[in-house]
Amino acid sequence: MQKQFTITKRIAKHGKQNVIVIPSFLKDELKPRTVVELKINIIKEAEDGKVD
Repeated sequence: MQKQFTITKRIAKHGKQNVIVIPSFLKDELKPRTVVELKINIIKEAEDGKVD
């Protein structure tokens, strides 16, 4: 059975890398070695030089 979730997230900063943090309520669904398809739609682009 294929499960599907839609989440809207702001890209976070971790050191020099940008990351997407997955909500903890999905931890039981996204176990290690689980294969997922990740599709990224940019809803709003960040303004240069601004960090919220």
